[in-house]
Amino acid sequence: MTRPDLSVTYLGLELRSPLVVGAAAPLSEDIDQLLRLEEAGAAAVVLHSLFEEQIERDQLELHRVTLQGADSYGEALSYFPEPSIFHVGHDLYLRHLEQARSRLSVPVIASLNGAHPGQWVQVARRMESAGASALELNIYAVPTDPDLSSAAIENQVLEIVAEVRAEVTLPLAVKLSPFFTNFGAMAKRLAAAGADGLVLFNRFYQPDIDIEELEVRPNLLLSTPHDLRLPLRWIALLHGRHPVDLAATGGVHRGTDVVRLLMAGAAITQVVAALLRHGPGRLAGLEEELGQWLLEHEHATARELIGCMSQQRCPDPSEYERSQYMRAVQTFLPADAAAAPGPW
Repeated sequence: MTRPDLSVTYLGLELRSPLVVGAAAPLSEDIDQLLRLEEAGAAAVVLHSLFEEQIERDQLELHRVTLQGADSYGEALSYFPEPSIFHVGHDLYLRHLEQARSRLSVPVIASLNGAHPGQWVQVARRMESAGASALELNIYAVPTDPDLSSAAIENQVLEIVAEVRAEVTLPLAVKLSPFFTNFGAMAKRLAAAGADGLVLFNRFYQPDIDIEELEVRPNLLLSTPHDLRLPLRWIALLHGRHPVDLAATGGVHRGTDVVRLLMAGAAITQVVAALLRHGPGRLAGLEEELGQWLLEHEHATARELIGCMSQQRCPDPSEYERSQYMRAVQTFLPADAAAAPGPW
């Protein structure tokens, strides 16, 4: 049997495989690193995020320096601010994006991270002008206001998506947390607001407490294969129900992880933790493992797998709902009880 065709389509982009490098600064801040990832088999790369806070800080700084010297004499040497002051953060990001697009042959997806509607979304237009192949809108927020209702939070998310959609014609993917009362309904509304794809899910990095120094500190834990269960379930539930592509992120470490997520309905799988642990070469290993599995199971293409075990197509659709939870609880035995002889 000939080598299987691993190519897929995501956000209208033709990709050599479902293996996309997810947004992570250590993987995408350096052009040489991006080139190594492309050489190892990356089908596309998502650049690290440009944050709403960075953009707003730059806008405030630009406003401040343009007022510098407002009350000075026109002939004063210091009337105009130093040119270097205008080298603001999002300009550096856009130059990096332009350079990446000029050096890489695979699609480069820009990432914009925000939590509130505002003027910062206008930077999306500049990302499009800089050559981004698509845009991933990463909506990352931890609502703590007890007077803010779930409906208000959802409407705020939808407003951000609509604002970004109004700025660009680029394919638009939205990366979200799973913490919605009814994620299926939210997915439907996001598609109506202009999202072309959904990236499931954001990983919230929880803080820790240093009990000796009495400090709250960041605590970065990379994903494990167990983390793919949550996106797998929701991708299976959503596949075929809304006109959006689905991307899985979190927990992709083996070729069989990719197989599972494709079967659930993912168009692509984003890889981060496996690359941070093992380097760019792990992409080649994942591609080889995926191709070998397809070959052994007599599949000619990776596309054949997409959605074959989604809720709409699996033999028992209820497995993705409450009955699966009940069966898991009822059949579990502690290790010592499972080995113990005799009746309970």
